[in-house]
Amino acid sequence: MSAKGGLYACQDPASWKAILNIYQDVIAAMGSKGKNLIALDQWYQEELPKILSGRKEKYLTKEELLKLMQWKLTRGKFRPRLQQLVAANPREEVVEHTQKAFHQLPDVEAAVKELSKLKGVGPATASAILAAGAPEIAAFMADEVMEILPGLGPLQYTLKHYLLYMDKIQSCAEKLNKGDTIETWTAHLVEKCLWTWALAEKLCLPSLPTVSRGEDQGEGGGQGGRGHKKQRTR
Repeated sequence: MSAKGGLYACQDPASWKAILNIYQDVIAAMGSKGKNLIALDQWYQEELPKILSGRKEKYLTKEELLKLMQWKLTRGKFRPRLQQLVAANPREEVVEHTQKAFHQLPDVEAAVKELSKLKGVGPATASAILAAGAPEIAAFMADEVMEILPGLGPLQYTLKHYLLYMDKIQSCAEKLNKGDTIETWTAHLVEKCLWTWALAEKLCLPSLPTVSRGEDQGEGGGQGGRGHKKQRTR
């Protein structure tokens, strides 16, 4: 089945859970990234959310922002300039703007605008920050997920494009939650599953489960090509 529209068009929660179960297989299969990715991903997916939820007011320290950027660049495309820009932010400004951003939620647009006041932080990095602290509201703006969402169009690293992306992610989460009485499907969990699906197909992972198409083919018909050329960089 073509990746574009495949999992996204599926409304069977069991199929989504089967994909989620191979997430670690995908991380392990990204061998060129080394063990560093495994450790960074565990920190981002498990440890950082606990740290943020344990604070009276959610915010990131400069060290946490730098580590989050390291995770993002290690799992995706490495852009050393972004790490340098993030490192130039004063510690107090990182705390101030990340705290204000979490206060803006559930207004994702306002939260992203607040985070974008930090050097080196665009919509994609802002989305990673928000997804770590508010996974029910925000999803990480992953290239691999944007490329397979039907009807989203060419990749653009803009706030407008992220909001369109979030509309599709939240719509998918709502459909899954209607059919699942056990799991709560957050925006971040949907994004994580779609990323797993896209990478497992790309890596030809043997453990990739067969996914039923479901009743809804999603916007755009679900049988297009894998992705589009990028028009701009982050």
